[in-house]
Amino acid sequence: MKNLLEDIKKLSAQITEEVIQVRRHLHAHPELSYQEYETCAYVKKQLQALGLETFSVANTGLVAEIKGKNPEKKTIALRADMDALPIVEANQVEYASKNPGVMHACGHDVHTSSLLGTAKILHLLRNEWEGTVRLLFQPGEEKNPGGASYMIRDGALNNPQPKSIIGQHVFPLLPVGKIGFREGMYMASCDEIYLTVRGKGGHGAAPEFTIDPVVIASHIIIALQQIISRNASPKQPTVLTFGKIEGGTTTNVIPNEVKIAGTFRAMDETWRADALHKIKKMAEGIAESMGGSCEVDISKGYPFLKNDPQVTRRIKAAAAAYVGENNVVDIDITLGAEDFSYYSQVIPASFYRLGTRNEAKGITSYVHTPTFNIDEEALKISTGLMAWMAIHELSI
Repeated sequence: MKNLLEDIKKLSAQITEEVIQVRRHLHAHPELSYQEYETCAYVKKQLQALGLETFSVANTGLVAEIKGKNPEKKTIALRADMDALPIVEANQVEYASKNPGVMHACGHDVHTSSLLGTAKILHLLRNEWEGTVRLLFQPGEEKNPGGASYMIRDGALNNPQPKSIIGQHVFPLLPVGKIGFREGMYMASCDEIYLTVRGKGGHGAAPEFTIDPVVIASHIIIALQQIISRNASPKQPTVLTFGKIEGGTTTNVIPNEVKIAGTFRAMDETWRADALHKIKKMAEGIAESMGGSCEVDISKGYPFLKNDPQVTRRIKAAAAAYVGENNVVDIDITLGAEDFSYYSQVIPASFYRLGTRNEAKGITSYVHTPTFNIDEEALKISTGLMAWMAIHELSI
């Protein structure tokens, strides 16, 4: 395996510039969730150039397989997501988004270009390893219900079911060259909460003739925080955040209704279900007790993400061999959410982090911001690393 490791590193270095150009093309042409038509066509063309057969799934998703020697021995899967975000890019770079109001602000251009590079390495070395690697290029990670759920629905994990799946994601909190891992529970479930509080509007100077939905909404927002502080165990990571309140048109008119939108995150499915039930009952009860009403709409999102301990230990060991033990780090849980979690509910899975930060170059912005970018030195690592992880996983 040592010679194979060196071959992968050499190939990765040779194709780095090609991978950078692919990433820049994708970055300049971002598409929103479930609208990745041009991205999908571009990825398909790249895979077909390698001689790989592709299969369309989830409308704008793709599946391809690379078969090594004895392909029936074992199958594992590698995943990349392809969608972008509705953000106006602020970066002054030559490859900045050409699609107004749409930006690859979460690194999915990195994930897709890296997996295409990984595919090339695995294809070129297909006579040097055993088994089958299934490539999943997935749409809609950024939007409920999550493209991964559609990929699974359309059979991306069937015939045969992979023994495990690996996902890679940029991480701007880690310096470039570092790779982050966590065993077990890693990311939270994510549900969207939409509340419509209705009352009776009127003149602001005569509140006695109204049922003020602004006041009712205020009580609901404050009271719902007690579900977290007084119902969740202090040992249970959970958060309820309301990020949008909409109601009224001027200072002296009480509106008929107020709309509230927020997100609920948890890392336990029993508590998740219980909390969502409590949110609904409490919001409705408070509104009713104050003379109004509250319509509660809960959009169920991604489940929690659990990294299989055995798979994580194996790919962590592979990473240590590839980048050196000093560049492999343990990372903390996060209340962020990822639809890779759907895969983790079906087969053993591990989701690791690729360091992309470089303070000397001023590359420090977090994901989902207008100035997010990566140090492209990370692309010298990402392709070969995932190829080596895949081969290592197949050899177990």
